Amino acid sequence: MSDTVASLMRRATHARRENRLADAQRDLIEAVAMGRQAGALRELVQALKGLGQIERDLGRGTAARPLYEEAVDLSREGGDPLVLAHTVRHLGDIHQDAGRLELAETCYLEALALYRSHEGMPPLDLANAVRPLAILREHMGQTEEARRLWAEARDLYASVDVREGVKECADRLDRLD
Repeated sequence: MSDTVASLMRRATHARRENRLADAQRDLIEAVAMGRQAGALRELVQALKGLGQIERDLGRGTAARPLYEEAVDLSREGGDPLVLAHTVRHLGDIHQDAGRLELAETCYLEALALYRSHEGMPPLDLANAVRPLAILREHMGQTEEARRLWAEARDLYASVDVREGVKECADRLDRLD
């Protein structure tokens, strides 16, 4: 069962890369159903997140939200703080995109706390969690906090040589000055 779900998810990932979103969506819907039927928590979370991402790709954040909310709930049961952090961060992105800034803030703060409490956290994952909170702080007019977060994200991206991330952070910092 788990191999079949994994195979469906690989096919969906491949289809998404080729911009065959309907094919990816079909495979992920099947993976979600199989994950539910088998009680395969980890696979179900990944399939829900994948399906949610397809909905976001299609510009349907409203449809993506319940998928991510369920994935967050299941991630809390699963006990893997990094999976939870990643999932709740993406739920925060959905809230931010919809203008629900307070809900986005709650998600981002939780994700960042989970990441920061994890010893040996990869800098890229941490940078990817700091970045959306910096964007949020900027939107909320909290310039000093946004500046601090952008500088932190820039340094984290620089530490793993992600030039696009460094450039975006530097550009944002320049605009805040």
